[in-house]
Amino acid sequence: MQTLVEDFLQYLRHERGQSEHTQKTYAALLNRFIAWAGQRKLTDWKAIELSHLQSFLLHERERPLENQPEESARKLSSESVYLEIAALRAFYRFAENERLLPVNAAEHLSLPRRWKRLPKALTNEEIQQLLTPENPETPQSLCDLAVLELAYASGLRLAELRNLRLEQLHLDAGFVNVIGKGNKERVVPLGRQAVAAIQRYLDAGRPKLVTPRSTANVFLTKRGTPFAAVTLWLRIKNRVKRAGIARNITPHMLRHSFATHLLEHGADLRVIQELLGHASISTTEIYTHVGGNRLREVHRKFHPGERPRK
Repeated sequence: MQTLVEDFLQYLRHERGQSEHTQKTYAALLNRFIAWAGQRKLTDWKAIELSHLQSFLLHERERPLENQPEESARKLSSESVYLEIAALRAFYRFAENERLLPVNAAEHLSLPRRWKRLPKALTNEEIQQLLTPENPETPQSLCDLAVLELAYASGLRLAELRNLRLEQLHLDAGFVNVIGKGNKERVVPLGRQAVAAIQRYLDAGRPKLVTPRSTANVFLTKRGTPFAAVTLWLRIKNRVKRAGIARNITPHMLRHSFATHLLEHGADLRVIQELLGHASISTTEIYTHVGGNRLREVHRKFHPGERPRK
């Protein structure tokens, strides 16, 4: 069973051009099913039927979460179950197309309706706090500021920030070439502040981080190596704490802030779609709800009919 999963992951990697994150997610989900099946003496994909897949998903919905207290009543989220179904369907579709399995057992697994959570954005005040240069200036602090300025100015994903290379920067022209999901390339313009922060880092910070073994990645750790996802995430979270921002802020919130603030200032949704690298406009449309919330807030605050009357 594991061999067939490896073939599927190779397909995702080389033919579909899926991101490393997607590959790891699908591998973990499918391996969870293999472990469940193995406990029930099911060791061949050809022996798996729709009823087995349904039993597995029911087990997943009801099992207690890992790393939680025994008395915890928390269960697997609907988003996680959605991903498990999507992984099984994608795997079986591949196996059917390649004629590796005689029957697509996941063909009639239906995907539940996804509840779209509204993305959280930082306020203008929080952005100002976060993007204030730190003293004393160090190679690490210059790197942190350049990452944050670029993330907010361009809406890049965490993986896109980590993998950004020097040849993708075009600071004189004010833009950056981004290699996104599915190896799709897009051009994203940068503002003056982001360009200045990146240039300052390249001039005074990065040369002190470079070692003979360093790659051409723009952003480097103090050891001169490219960032791992967790390492860069922790760097951003530590910077948030030092900036005095109390609430939990994730790197993806900078991407949400980029899109939300653009929309609030009148940017066209199609333009935001291109800048974010969304394949479908439906993915970008979630930001119209954020914009709507902001409009209602402004309406309540400033419309004469909403003010107390004497």
